[in-house]
Amino acid sequence: MGLNMEYQCPSPSPSPRAPALVVSNSSKSFTGSNSSKALVVSTSGKALIVSNSGKSLVVSNSGKRIFEQSGKKKYVKQVTGRHNDTELHLAAQKGDAAAVRQILGEINEQMLKTLSGAEFDAEVAEIRSAVVNEVNELGETALFTAAEKGFVSVVKELLPYTTSEGIRLKNRSGFDPLHIAASHGHHEIVKMLLCHDPELSKTVAQSNATPLISAATKGHLAVVNELLLMDSSLLEISRSNGKNALHLAARQGHVDVVQALLDKDPQLARRTDKKGQTALHMAVKGVSGAVVKVLLQADAAIVMLPDKFGNTALHIATRKKRAEIVNELLLLRDTNVNALTRDHKTALDIAEGLSLSEDTFEIKECLTRCGAVRANELNQPRDELRKTVSQIKRDVHTQLEQARKTNKNVDGIAKELRKLHRDGINNATNSVTVVAVLFATVAFAAIFTVPGGDDDDGVAVRVSSPSFKVFFISNAVALFTSLAVVVVQITVVRGEVKSERRVVEVINKLMWLASVCTTVAFISSSYIVMGRHYKWAAILVTVIGAVIMAGVLSAMTYYVVRSRRTRRVRKKEKYSRRGTNSWRRSETDSEVNPIYVI
Repeated sequence: MGLNMEYQCPSPSPSPRAPALVVSNSSKSFTGSNSSKALVVSTSGKALIVSNSGKSLVVSNSGKRIFEQSGKKKYVKQVTGRHNDTELHLAAQKGDAAAVRQILGEINEQMLKTLSGAEFDAEVAEIRSAVVNEVNELGETALFTAAEKGFVSVVKELLPYTTSEGIRLKNRSGFDPLHIAASHGHHEIVKMLLCHDPELSKTVAQSNATPLISAATKGHLAVVNELLLMDSSLLEISRSNGKNALHLAARQGHVDVVQALLDKDPQLARRTDKKGQTALHMAVKGVSGAVVKVLLQADAAIVMLPDKFGNTALHIATRKKRAEIVNELLLLRDTNVNALTRDHKTALDIAEGLSLSEDTFEIKECLTRCGAVRANELNQPRDELRKTVSQIKRDVHTQLEQARKTNKNVDGIAKELRKLHRDGINNATNSVTVVAVLFATVAFAAIFTVPGGDDDDGVAVRVSSPSFKVFFISNAVALFTSLAVVVVQITVVRGEVKSERRVVEVINKLMWLASVCTTVAFISSSYIVMGRHYKWAAILVTVIGAVIMAGVLSAMTYYVVRSRRTRRVRKKEKYSRRGTNSWRRSETDSEVNPIYVI
C-alpha cells in the first residue's frame, strides 16, 4: 500500500501531451480532465505538487481519489525535492510567483469538470489550503520558505490560503514565518504577516525569544520599529536567561536599534538578566563604543551597577581588552575605578592578569592615570566599616541572646515565686481555718461553762453583773465571727492569686476582731472568777492583755498602711515606664513581694 496509483491518458500523437492522473489509495474520487497535466494524490500528507516532468499535480493525503474516465491506473512513487519538498516549496525557494499562481490555479482546472457550485468551491478551498500548508522534512511550509528568502510576491500569493495554524507552524529550529522574516530583516513581509494576524508578534521561538528579540539581535531597525508600533509591550518580554532585546542589540553593537529601544523606554537600560547584567555589561563585551555612549547618555548611573559576581562594566571591559570603552567609562564621574569584585579584584588587578598586548598596556596606563590601585594596596575603609558593623551585629546578637535567656530565667523564677506565693496563701488560709474553728469551739464551750457557775435551773449565778454581760457579748461576737470565717474558707474556690489575697485580707481582719473579743471575754470573766478580794489580779490581767493586743494590732495596722502605700507607688511606676520587660517585672513584684498576710 506504500505505492501511489498514477493514471495516464493515452496520447494519440507526440505533440499534444497525454493527460496523466496519479491517484492515491484514498476513499474519495474525482474525475480528471483531458489536459496535458497530471493530478497526483500521494500518501505523504495533504499537498499539491507540480513535478518537473510534465507538470504533474500531486495531492498528498487529501482524502480524495481521482479516476480517469478510461480507467487506466499506474502505481508510482511521489516526486519530491531534496528535503521532501513539494513543487510549491521549490517555486517559493526560487521566488517564482507565477509558478505559485499556476500551481494554485491548476487546482481549479483539475476540479472544474468534476464538481460545480458550492461543492466545487469547498473542495477547491480544502485542497488549496492543504497544498499551501504542507510541510517538508524540515517542518517548513512554502510560506516559511518565501518569508525566509524575502520573496514578497510569493508571500502575497500564499498568505490568503494559509490557515491560522499553518502560519504559526515552527520548523525544527523553532522559528515560524514571522520570526524568520524578522531575523532576516524582511520588513515588508513582517508588515504583511502582522497585518494578517497581529497576534503573531507575541509568538516565541526557542528560549522564549520574540520576533522583536530576533530582529534586534540582527540589527534590523525597520523591523524593530514595526514590531514596537504594533505592540510596545514586547519590550517587557525577555528570553529564558533574562536577556531582553536591548541586551542582545547592545551586545551585537547595533547602535540605531539600541537608540530606538531606549527612546521607547529609557528605564530599559537598568533591566538586568539572571546574572544581574545590564545592557551596558553586554555592550562593553562588544566593540562598539557608540552603543556604550548611547546607554550612558540614557542613564549614566548604570556604570556603577555590579552583576551577581560584583563585576561592573569597567571590570568586564578590562577583561575583554576594550581599551576604547575603558577610556569612555573612565571619563564618567560615577565610575569607581577601584571597585572590588566578589573575588576582591580591582580593574587594575584584572588588567595585570591579562596577556601582554598593546591594548593591555593602554588599559593599564589609563587605569593608573585615573588612580587605580591593586586590591591589596587599597586603604579599605569600607571593608573596615563592614568588619566593624559585622562585629557590632555579633555583639548585639549575643546581647539579645543573653537578654532572651535572662528573660526566660526571670520568667521561670517568677513562675516559681507565684507558685510559692500561692502555696503560702493556701497554707495561710488553712491555718486561719484551723484557728477559726478553735476560736469557735472555745467560744461555744464557754457558754456552757460560764464563769461563777450556774444554779439548779442552769442559769448563770452572775448573770446580772456587768462583767458577765461583757463576757457574754464578747464571747458571742468571737463565736459568730469565727464561724463566719470558717464558712467563707469552705465556700470560696481557690484560683486567682490576687482574689485569694483579698479574701485572706478580709478574713484576717475578721480574725483580729475574734481575737479581740476573745481577749475581752477572758478579761471580763477574770473579774467574775477572782471576786472582790483578788480584784487586783483581774486588773493586772486586763493591763497585760490590753498592752499585748494593742501593740500587736498597732504593728499590724502600720504594716497594712505601709503595704498599701507601697503598692500604690509601684502601680504608678508601672504605668509610667515604657517597655515590656519593665512592665512584666513591675507586675511580678507587685504580686510576689507582699508574701506576709495582711
